[in-house]
Amino acid sequence: MKISRLMPLLCALFFLAPMQGVAETRITYKSAKTSSSYYQMAVQIAEAMKSGSGGDVIVTVEESQGSVQNVMEAAVRQGNYVFTTPPALIGLARDGKAMFEGKSSPKFDSIRALFPIPSLTMHFVVAQSSGISSFSDLEGKTLLLGKGSFGAKEGAKYLKLFGLEGKVKIADVELSNAVSALKNGQIDAFVTAGSYPAPNVIEAAAGTGVKVLSLSDEQVVQSKRTRLIIPAGTYAGQADDIVTTSLPVVAYTSTQMTDDDAYLMTKTYWEQRDAMADSAAWWAAINADMLANINTEIHAGAIRYYEEAGVSLEAHHR
Repeated sequence: MKISRLMPLLCALFFLAPMQGVAETRITYKSAKTSSSYYQMAVQIAEAMKSGSGGDVIVTVEESQGSVQNVMEAAVRQGNYVFTTPPALIGLARDGKAMFEGKSSPKFDSIRALFPIPSLTMHFVVAQSSGISSFSDLEGKTLLLGKGSFGAKEGAKYLKLFGLEGKVKIADVELSNAVSALKNGQIDAFVTAGSYPAPNVIEAAAGTGVKVLSLSDEQVVQSKRTRLIIPAGTYAGQADDIVTTSLPVVAYTSTQMTDDDAYLMTKTYWEQRDAMADSAAWWAAINADMLANINTEIHAGAIRYYEEAGVSLEAHHR
């Protein structure tokens, strides 16, 4: 076939290819380490976006080393970059404080929130056989804190706040071995932080018999964290609600994302929440009240959805 006869066909293919992708919104979602529950959540969100939008929203999940890295990349990433972090880090980044000292960027001012995801929830898990029913009962007992994680640092902070520093034996055992160590009597209790219901707490409750300690209102205030209720029946043998603390986590993007894309992603997320909860219980804890944990602006496209849904927003969200 002569080149002259091929030209109309080649031109048609050239113009058709871009048009076939016009309806797709492609998003990069920066999450957490692949071994974490938050990476699992990211995969679930990606699946929900594709399913709920009929393939119009395609999310690519990227592994991350943590929230600080996620926020730092917001200063250099282009296009539809979505990432997760506790809301407090956005303020620190904008002010160039703490872990962002000397690393501030005017682009941090363009960060905008989309929607909340499951919070990091503190669990002080004790064996039923230990006789521990309150924090004061931990004195003289063996507790597994783990190493380096948010839960380990937070747990150590609470021991100090509640007058237990130096009065509890800290086990030199990895958190991954907590359930077996509790079952074998090597430890009396362990601390873990993650979205609830936490897999290791489910395992311990089903196989060993455990109690998750509740904090008093005074202890919640001392912690300076967000109060959270784990409903009765969340774990095997749990007859009452558990009062604990949490670190809210939110999905953010920047003003580089168009209003239409932010609207579509936010709308699809909330419409798929129940379906996600059917396959992973931690999504059942998500509700619109958690928008109160967002202390900076929400993306204009997401605001459009919340207004349509009749959700009340704060002045600083706009």
